[in-house]
Amino acid sequence: MNKKDILELKRRFKKDACTFTRLCGCYVDADHNKVTSFGETFLNLEDEEFYKYLEIAKKIMSGTIGNNLLELEFPTAEEAAGGRQQFLMGLRESALKNDDLMDAFYDLVIDSYDYVGNYLILVFHDAYDVMTKTSDNNKLDESEEVYEYLLCAICPVNLTKPGLGYREDENRIGPRIRDWVVGAPDTGFVFPAFTDRSTDIHSVMFYTRDTKTPHSEFMESGLGCGSKFTATEQKLTFQSIVKEVIGEDDDESDAIFMDIQDNLNDLIPVALEDEPEPEPVPVTKSTISSVLAESGVTEEQAAVIEQTYENVFGEEVPVAEHLVDPKLVEANARRKEKLELVQQVENLKQQLEETRTLPVEESDGDDVPAVKTYDVILRVKPEKVDQIHSQVIDGRKCLVIPMDEDEHAAVNGVNTTI
Repeated sequence: MNKKDILELKRRFKKDACTFTRLCGCYVDADHNKVTSFGETFLNLEDEEFYKYLEIAKKIMSGTIGNNLLELEFPTAEEAAGGRQQFLMGLRESALKNDDLMDAFYDLVIDSYDYVGNYLILVFHDAYDVMTKTSDNNKLDESEEVYEYLLCAICPVNLTKPGLGYREDENRIGPRIRDWVVGAPDTGFVFPAFTDRSTDIHSVMFYTRDTKTPHSEFMESGLGCGSKFTATEQKLTFQSIVKEVIGEDDDESDAIFMDIQDNLNDLIPVALEDEPEPEPVPVTKSTISSVLAESGVTEEQAAVIEQTYENVFGEEVPVAEHLVDPKLVEANARRKEKLELVQQVENLKQQLEETRTLPVEESDGDDVPAVKTYDVILRVKPEKVDQIHSQVIDGRKCLVIPMDEDEHAAVNGVNTTI
């Protein structure tokens, strides 16, 4: 699934375009008991409920692809009889009207979803009549296919915070009655995936709100797919691998790590105006090797990092954008700018010292060259050197520098008219 595919579905989640046929749900308590379950014709819901459920459905298609939204593939075994993919196919074909299948699905979620607290399982059924589009993206008045899919959202249910409120029945201010409130989805999925505007029964789009600790156990046990790193997990894992080897308790290690981030950032392609979005750059083991060498990592350290990188990520090679922390890149730019300014100051100090002092060959007896300070220091263009001569004027020895009419002079940095 790409951005366009997701936006095409998401745009329909509004009152005048929504085609959800049915909504089913199950409320689960902290002890994994099914408290209550329900099934409704979606379009018959009261407006207040309609919009709240629609808002939850939209969340499952929100966020960044590769981070909040992951495309998972079913292994061959799960597409055989008794597999997770086959079960979801049956659930889809029932249009959520088979109570036994719904109960089996709720049990599947409860057994595979690791969560402490109460939560609500929601399942939407939809049939989208995909209209044919021309090459210039205009729709034709004919159907290309019907994309029938399930959208599942798992939402935490929490007690409202304690507080004071107006007790209308007693006409006084008192403790507010605490209610159990359904929150934004924590996890969810869309099956089958909608890829290139078509049904892809071999894949499922997985949603996670928390990109640092997604429910990988649900990816594996609930959906029957292999778990997959989010972009945030890839970034944090890579940082941990590098810092474990080079250390992180001194300025030198921090500088090396920032340079690694800088060099990885240089690999990210820049999108040019009026041009298609460039393909992301995969960071292979050889790419990492080059980046580490450019960043000043020793060969021994680089060998350990490269091997660990390959062992951890395997064939799921991250792209450059997923390994870069923009804040660290900005911090490194500021660090380099500060170092450059310090170096410029040192250079200016050295130049100033060189113009004020000059070593001579005489020795003070300890084999240390004496230093003489001059009262007059001249800086002239090379072609003027031969023109300078000394002359006694009014009884005083003077340096004479011939000047043409179009020539200018500066004394102690101040322009002077001659």
